[in-house]
Amino acid sequence: MRSIYDLSFNQLEAQLAAWDQPRYRALQVWQSLYHDLAAAPEAITTIPTRLRQRLAAEYRFASLSRLVEAASSDGQTRKYLFALPDQHQIEAVLMGYARRRTTCISTQAGCAMGCVFCATGQMGFRRHLSAGEIVEQVLVFARELKHAGDRLTNIVVMGMGEPFHNYEATMAAVDLLNDPRGFNFGARRITISTVGLVPMIDRFAAEKRQVNLAVSLHAATDELRSELLPINKKYPLAPLFGAVRRYAGATRRRVTFEWALIQGQNDTPQQARALATLAAGLPCHVNVIPLNPTRDYTGQAATRERAAAFQAALAERGIPCTIRVRRGLDINAGCGQLATEASHPGKRLPIRNDPR
Repeated sequence: MRSIYDLSFNQLEAQLAAWDQPRYRALQVWQSLYHDLAAAPEAITTIPTRLRQRLAAEYRFASLSRLVEAASSDGQTRKYLFALPDQHQIEAVLMGYARRRTTCISTQAGCAMGCVFCATGQMGFRRHLSAGEIVEQVLVFARELKHAGDRLTNIVVMGMGEPFHNYEATMAAVDLLNDPRGFNFGARRITISTVGLVPMIDRFAAEKRQVNLAVSLHAATDELRSELLPINKKYPLAPLFGAVRRYAGATRRRVTFEWALIQGQNDTPQQARALATLAAGLPCHVNVIPLNPTRDYTGQAATRERAAAFQAALAERGIPCTIRVRRGLDINAGCGQLATEASHPGKRLPIRNDPR
């Protein structure tokens, strides 16, 4: 059975027309799903009972079954483990800040990129998510925030998987969330992170979307980056930065470089200088974060002092850099820690299909 969230508005409109429904019914259903955040067909009270029953019979309204909820000790980070209909599993995270509520969502079960310090890469690739399965992660958190009198402010597509490896579904999900008739989530409040799939960066640039682009860089020499991110052997730094520069030129938008600081490897002055050379003249910002621990990688997080020295070396060369605070480490919810085989501190729940 297909997810109702896999349908674009035009597809929903065509489906209802095939059922001899008046054209305005599509907008009623769409607004109930994405504006009112109805989680089940019986909650769509603006349409007749028989149409609600038909939708329930033909479409799945809950593809994600929540298995585990975990909350960090600081009370600002929550992670959910979801089972998909075929029993593959994914994780998604909600992070609270002073003025922001950010969800980090997944686009694949597992990941094929094999980045050595990433827990998702360590578990390997299982399958792509559909657009509806990506969207539904956002809606789960949006419903919970609405129930608490709050709202989602940012979406980062940086969870499990490589979004540009699942480009069609990822962009379809973005379009669904951005649709002004429904969820109406601003494109500039969405960030998509890629390890550097050059052809897809070029495609993304050609589409001139307003969505923010982040590149998981982590090293500024091909030798080191190929050790950490195997994809660098296919798309080395020169073609990657060529694509990033083409993107910046086509869109006039700033690029963010993500950098997990690993003690004694990529936290050196030499790496900072090499990064500054690569990024010279490029509208960009570097986000550095001390490495989060994962089960199968022995590298250690850079110290606070080495992180500050790395930041200063970039600043001296005109490259803006922010040192991010690590979040959710006690529940394995930090960057690079999402993996369904990892330990899951928190409350294990019976499978349910009615996300709050």
